[in-house]
Amino acid sequence: ERERERDARYVREGRWGILLFLRSHLISSHPLPSPPLSSPVSLQMLPTTSRGRAAPSNGRPAATFPHYLRRIVKWQQMDIEYTFWQMLHLCTSPKVVYQHTKYHKQTKNQWARDDPGFVVIFSLFLIVAATAYCAAYSKSAAHAISTVISVVTLHFFVVGVLLATCFWLLTNAYLREESPNSHVVEQRVEWLYAFDVHCNSFFPAFILLYVLQYFVSPILVAHGLFPALLSNLLFMVSISYYNYLNFLGYDVLPFLEKTTFFLYPIGLVIILSPLMILGGFNPTRYFMTWYFS
Repeated sequence: ERERERDARYVREGRWGILLFLRSHLISSHPLPSPPLSSPVSLQMLPTTSRGRAAPSNGRPAATFPHYLRRIVKWQQMDIEYTFWQMLHLCTSPKVVYQHTKYHKQTKNQWARDDPGFVVIFSLFLIVAATAYCAAYSKSAAHAISTVISVVTLHFFVVGVLLATCFWLLTNAYLREESPNSHVVEQRVEWLYAFDVHCNSFFPAFILLYVLQYFVSPILVAHGLFPALLSNLLFMVSISYYNYLNFLGYDVLPFLEKTTFFLYPIGLVIILSPLMILGGFNPTRYFMTWYFS
């Protein structure tokens, strides 16, 4: 019996020995390629489609926008100091602001702000400015309330959403560079970033057309050539600076080309302003009459 067990063990060992021999022989003859442990290649660099271009990257809007909306009601999570720093430098050195946008892309992997503090503070500024105008020119409380609501909702959000959507569609459709490598992930302008660019561009215009204009409005609403001249100059500078900041906001994106398109409206404003001055058109008096007549 012990001899039978010994013979069976020898048979099993013999079979495993043959299998191990064949396996080692096949692997040595046809080794399988395997990347080194220190290989810099990552899974994100591999193509995700079988043919054509890789799927475009849109900055994960489905994950970003709901998170952005949730943070609006969380005041303690907003970086108020950085918001005021941005507002100051948008009026003095806007290129510095968009240089920080590059750092934000490197650290957060998105171009758009994830902090809604800028939008919240800007909305409060608009409410204060509209209230000041209503206190000086409105004739009833109901009219004042409707004016404040229309300024915040219409001037800021509705117009901002429309302009951001137009620029978002325009840049993604016509201004993106075509990559020669079919396996490079295509980058796209995030809609939330387009809205950020509008908010950044609108803030200096707010300072000129809402704050400064309020203090000099008694002069600007008067009749005559001089008030019309000052009013048109104020609007010309505001609109031109708005378009210039739009240009800076999209020019910082490395995958866009021909961003000088955003500077073209400045030439149109420069051409139309002298014509409106000679025609006696006063934009300040026009809008003040529209809201408070």
